[in-house]
Amino acid sequence: MKAMILAAGLGTRLRPLTDDRPKALVAVGGRTLLEITLERLRSFGIHEVVINTHHFADLVVDYLCRHDNFGMRITISREEILLDTGGGLKHAAHFFLSDSDPDESFLVHNVDVLSTIDFDRMLRFHLKRRALATIAVQDRPTSRYLLFDTDAQLCGRHAGLDGPPELVRPVKESQAFAFCGVHILSPRIFDLMTETGVFSIIPVYLRLAAQDEKIVGFSANEYYWRDLGRVEHISKAISDISGGAYPF
Repeated sequence: MKAMILAAGLGTRLRPLTDDRPKALVAVGGRTLLEITLERLRSFGIHEVVINTHHFADLVVDYLCRHDNFGMRITISREEILLDTGGGLKHAAHFFLSDSDPDESFLVHNVDVLSTIDFDRMLRFHLKRRALATIAVQDRPTSRYLLFDTDAQLCGRHAGLDGPPELVRPVKESQAFAFCGVHILSPRIFDLMTETGVFSIIPVYLRLAAQDEKIVGFSANEYYWRDLGRVEHISKAISDISGGAYPF
């Protein structure tokens, strides 16, 4: 399985740590977010990775060169303008399609996410459900929820705990979950991605769910997870590591 690490963002919520570096090179416990993510992928046998870059892109390239790409085959997808998650993925489509097995599903991982999610188990779930996309989700507070029906299929979203639901297809009952920044996709997604330029992947999922494409949620409740997009979250992660909540 191949993977993409989303690392092109400006990291504005991590300032001043990102004043002179991209968020991918912000350190937690002496290791960069990029190194941590790459080693997580490698531990699951993933050795081919594309990383999108924009903010301080050359620093990422130099860092990877100094570390011999951590023994992996790494491709850089440079974005002259920030393309957001969907646009960035589409921009890197050639990495997943120029292969002897163009039907092989692939993983997408935010660089500023720390988790113990079992990618092998998630892939098995994805393949068993014959899903177009499988999204790792948790039952936890967030500012933006995704809604799933009782069969774990995406059916809408809403903002905050009290926000009105935005359903994209009729369902009798729905459950709200928080997205974990980890997803597995079939390369067929690129044939269905009519959006162009700068766009987020979540509206794509919602549009396709409305067209009865199978976008499913994988429960990550049993796994450790932390967003590292804010300075205060970095210190919390360091405490988690020192306390043994995350193997480091």
